[in-house]
Amino acid sequence: MRLWAIGAVIGAGALAAGYFALRPTGGAANDTPYRTAAIDRGRITASVRATGTLTPMTTVVVGSQLSGQIVEILADYNSQVKAGQVVARLNSDQIKTRRDAAAADLQQARADLVVKRAQLDRARVARTKANSTVNDLEAQRDRTRAQLADAKRTFDRQNELFTRGAGAQQALDSARTQVEIQTATLASNEAQIASLKAEIGGLDADIALAEGQVQSGEALIAQRDAKLKDILIDLERTEIRSPVDGVVVQRQVDLGQTVAASLSAPVLFQIAQDLRTIDIYANIDEADVGRLKVDQDVSFSVNAYPNRTFQGKVQMVRLGAQTIQNVVTYTGVVRVSNRDLALLPGMTANLQIVTDDRQDVLRVPNAALRFRPLGGPTALPAAAPAETQARRGGSGGRAAGALRERIEEEVQPTPEQKQAIAAIMSEQRAGNRQAMAGLSEEERRAGFRTARTELRTKIAALLDPERRAKFEALMQEGRPAAQSEVTPGRVYVLDGEGQPKPVAIRLGPSDGAFTQVLPAAGIAEGSEVVIGGGPRNAEPASTSRGPAPRGPRLF
Repeated sequence: MRLWAIGAVIGAGALAAGYFALRPTGGAANDTPYRTAAIDRGRITASVRATGTLTPMTTVVVGSQLSGQIVEILADYNSQVKAGQVVARLNSDQIKTRRDAAAADLQQARADLVVKRAQLDRARVARTKANSTVNDLEAQRDRTRAQLADAKRTFDRQNELFTRGAGAQQALDSARTQVEIQTATLASNEAQIASLKAEIGGLDADIALAEGQVQSGEALIAQRDAKLKDILIDLERTEIRSPVDGVVVQRQVDLGQTVAASLSAPVLFQIAQDLRTIDIYANIDEADVGRLKVDQDVSFSVNAYPNRTFQGKVQMVRLGAQTIQNVVTYTGVVRVSNRDLALLPGMTANLQIVTDDRQDVLRVPNAALRFRPLGGPTALPAAAPAETQARRGGSGGRAAGALRERIEEEVQPTPEQKQAIAAIMSEQRAGNRQAMAGLSEEERRAGFRTARTELRTKIAALLDPERRAKFEALMQEGRPAAQSEVTPGRVYVLDGEGQPKPVAIRLGPSDGAFTQVLPAAGIAEGSEVVIGGGPRNAEPASTSRGPAPRGPRLF
């Protein structure tokens, strides 16, 4: 028993000694060491993700300009068609009857024109004959005038001889008779000429009438010919033809269906002109549209081929915006080669548009950019929108205090500058409370934006050039910027005591997991940066002042 008692005492002493030797000697039990990662070199591919719909480059809607019943369908879904190929036919019996009637009317008009032209020719011949008769009568009249003149000279000689008693009475009477005969003949000729000239006038009127009838007949023929052509056009339209080479993607008519083309042409077919090249209409968010450029590389996938990646190029970004539920998007057109015709119209594409691709650059994990140690300075309260601060009900003052701490820590102003900055920020807060009273939400937003600009200008004016540059970098750090631009940033490294120490860096594009680090003092390849961890029981410095403003939006 004594041995058992001695052994128990020795064991208890050993346990006590082990406890005191191995117990924790500092820090809380729930303290967690900082997690770090090294800055390395690699590839940064910045991209914009979007969704879109595959659409043929040109889709032609084939309709009917006539109303009627479909009696024949010569193309179906997926049918390859050529330009001018008949794809459907309408019932044409009634139009053919109209065509035959119009053709008969045209033939009748042409026959009437032949008759009228013959009448015109006959009138012209009659006038020519009358004109010849007039010419003959005028010649006879001239002869009669000559004979009358000779008869008068003979009568004068016989009368003179008879007066002298040398002539016979019979010769005088015979000469007087010849004068009278020739005078009557001349009068008859004049009368005949006048009559024929009047007849020629009538013939001229007949010719003019016949010419008018011929012109009327020609106009009637043209009218009936145009009517026949119109009917032939309608007859041709009963055959629905493809206007382009392509493939039928939609057929919206069935055999025996009656189509009505009263107000608009009914759609019968939709033909995609060439599916070997196809477009994607992508919905691009307004925040990303500035990063898109023509000819940027695009990779995408479709649900039909989950293990296949397709390639394309940005063709354009359309200027017309679409606003749906206060979300503004733009349509980006991506041109894709579809040689194997695997991509079909209407498929949904998940796109990744490469906006920047950089090889073998320094890069830092994005977790290091998001890390902020508890109890340390908050992440850029100045970057939080002023209108958001106003809605937090007083958090604007706490954010201003946190901003002042950031300025004192990173800019390190002189005591006089610290005092002046505190006075400016206090005066700004008091003025804001008075100016914003009774304003609408939109007016408050505009007022806060103006006040923020004034505050920044006043503080920058107090600082010397070196501190002013640090202040401007601090104010710009939390503002969102295009990933192709240089953006100020900050990471934390562990100092000799194992505590995080901020290091200012310059950032390039990001791929969502890593961000390019531009060469800067204090950071190099292989440097270990903090990405998480640290004590969890430490009370954040901003707890007593309310919730901290949101951190910078770097991605």
